[in-house]
Amino acid sequence: MATLVSSGLSVGSSGAGIQSSKLFDGYRAHGTAWDELFTRTADPHAHCAALVERLGRFQAGEFQHRRTSADLAFVNQGITFSVYSDRRGIEKIFPFDLIPRPIPAKEWYALETGLVQRIKAINLFLDDVYHDQRILNENVIPKALVLGSKGFRKEMIGFVPPGGQYVHICGTDLIRDAAGQFLVLEDNGRTPSGVSYVLENRAVMKKVFPQLFQDIRVRRVEDYPFKLREALASVAPDGAGSPPCIVLLSPGPYNSAYFEHSFLARHMGIELVLGPDLFVHDDTVYLKTTRGPQKVDVIYRRLDDDFLDPETFRPDSLLGVPGLFRAYRAGNVTLANAVGTGVADDKAVYPYVEDMIRFYLSEEPILKNVPTYICDRPKDRAYVLEHLGELVVKAVNESGGYGMLMGPSSTKAQQNEFRDKVKADPRNYIAQPVVTLSTCPTWTEEGLAPRHVDFRPYIVSGKNVWVLPGGLTRTALVKGSLVVNSSQGGGSKDTWVMENGK
Repeated sequence: MATLVSSGLSVGSSGAGIQSSKLFDGYRAHGTAWDELFTRTADPHAHCAALVERLGRFQAGEFQHRRTSADLAFVNQGITFSVYSDRRGIEKIFPFDLIPRPIPAKEWYALETGLVQRIKAINLFLDDVYHDQRILNENVIPKALVLGSKGFRKEMIGFVPPGGQYVHICGTDLIRDAAGQFLVLEDNGRTPSGVSYVLENRAVMKKVFPQLFQDIRVRRVEDYPFKLREALASVAPDGAGSPPCIVLLSPGPYNSAYFEHSFLARHMGIELVLGPDLFVHDDTVYLKTTRGPQKVDVIYRRLDDDFLDPETFRPDSLLGVPGLFRAYRAGNVTLANAVGTGVADDKAVYPYVEDMIRFYLSEEPILKNVPTYICDRPKDRAYVLEHLGELVVKAVNESGGYGMLMGPSSTKAQQNEFRDKVKADPRNYIAQPVVTLSTCPTWTEEGLAPRHVDFRPYIVSGKNVWVLPGGLTRTALVKGSLVVNSSQGGGSKDTWVMENGK
């Protein structure tokens, strides 16, 4: 049963009633999901009581006016993404909701500690699988599962990247279950996106609600570009300039995340380049400039392994740089993230991250995974095939909400289609129980209503590890939907890590 937060007008009242009511009047929290602002007894959580009180002063009409101002700011600043499946090929404004998602300081400390532990283990795993393969030889993780991963790059065997770091930027997706516990849904260790929205969301929030940030102490997110540049500079190869020359390599303006590429390059103070802007001579990478060639030390690459170098990977790629991998193997340039990191965020390898932590760090995992069935295991596969209507089935190398079956909302025809797919290629699928994601008050056409959210914090690794105090809270804007991906109609919220709170 839903919980009525206050005794004002119901969100189902007439439009005029909504406009004149206070913001949280009639808000009904989700019956079973954890609400990010309100307790089961309809009181604000202690850490966000001040936030609820301040926002609660607004009439819904005034809030809607500020929401319109926020949308206009996003349009004017060109904060967009593209959806490849949209045949119109149009860019879309990323929907942004003005109710922030708060996280108390004590809870953030536990998350931060768990994320640092996790990325340390993942980096040790990558170094191991490309060298001694102890974790495979000791049968902690099935060798065939790892070596058969599409993300495993035999070209990286025996090679230590400059600085010894593999994953420099990781976006780990977290969800909060009905009991309020954070669980890891997956790790994104290849070219994770979305951090530009974190920074732009905060900038827009400060414009729309400047007084809130004076009244409530919230951790900064604006340091991310500086911290990322600092981390990349710390793992520049021997012989790099002082400061090292860092560039961001993009596939170009037709990529769905091109706005983010240009945003980050601008805020990091580095060049945004395409493949043809670079060339390799004597195993050294150079940038073409009007002043002549400039040696490049670090490349923050936002294109996949396959397209990096037509000499080594896909020969038909026009996006990469011929000879780039040779320069990399010679130790003359740092690639962030390293080639071959995809094996660690393979969805069939992800279930073993807890085992990696125990194996490499001799510690118990602070953050737990969502329970996962690996369809390559006969017993797991049999269970999945018998319970397709109850599970979420995912293709291991897909992202953005594609290649997925939401069992409880699927048709028999869709289940039969996935049954055939799993039988034909079990290695390519995993399954998880449906977790009721936490909800957060979100503005809808009928007023405030609960909508499901997830959370992607960003971990930056160079010589040291730093976690952005915040992250991307993605919101499923469709009532009842658990799919938060922007490509599937989701939006986002500003994530507030509070300076205090239990």
